[in-house]
Amino acid sequence: MTAGPAGNAAPTALPGTRLALEIAVTGPAGARVARAAGADRVELCSALELGGVTPSAALVEAASAVGLPVQVLVRCRPGDFVYDADEIALMVAEVRSVIASGARGVVIGALTPAGALDLDAMRLLVDAARGAAATVAHPVETTLHRAVDHATDPVATAALLPSLGLTRVLTSGGAAVAAAGAAVIAAMAAAAPGVQVMAGGGVRPGDIARLAATGAAAVHLSAKRPVRTARAGTGVPLGSADSSDGADTRFVTDPDTVAAARAEVDAVRR
Repeated sequence: MTAGPAGNAAPTALPGTRLALEIAVTGPAGARVARAAGADRVELCSALELGGVTPSAALVEAASAVGLPVQVLVRCRPGDFVYDADEIALMVAEVRSVIASGARGVVIGALTPAGALDLDAMRLLVDAARGAAATVAHPVETTLHRAVDHATDPVATAALLPSLGLTRVLTSGGAAVAAAGAAVIAAMAAAAPGVQVMAGGGVRPGDIARLAATGAAAVHLSAKRPVRTARAGTGVPLGSADSSDGADTRFVTDPDTVAAARAEVDAVRR
């Protein structure tokens, strides 16, 4: 047993299970870096700096061609996770589209205004994934994304997931970073038997042993580093995320961070 926050003992995973490493990427270049450095799978999104939104079908195809299993974020816009009927219908269509484009799984989520899991929306999204899975030659996984960390009660929300048939949940334990939410992650793992709990949110390679001790089945890192490049022109920003000083900053997947995370995952004894 490994000591958790406030001296509480955090449970270890069952012997013989293997901790998985997932890397968040925004395109095929990131997927290639993740594959070369030893990741087990990737989560693909666009606009990672905004928390991620649904990537295009062409981007899903290109990332899937790299060869790692690709989990695709389905989130129609940044902001909160409370969606109207049009937004839910759009995400249902996006679930079908990304699976047809090669996704091995979809990363989904929706909340009510009161901060509970939107069960009606979740059933529509899961049913769309199941229906699309029948048209492809591989199983399709479903992951509840970090909407769970915005829920009023992440542990109670996790307890609902087995009945919905979800594969896993990505969570920081309701904290700003997963290392600070380790005790809640452990409680979520206990509350959702059969659902893989994946620790993510500000994870660094040095956090992995502690997160593994929560009972998490996987860890999730963006493993990104900024690349700043000069931009020709007047320096007029094109949006709120743009710089006004004539330079752009974008993020790329850092092979050293992925490799360090792989080494920490391999060092975990289950």
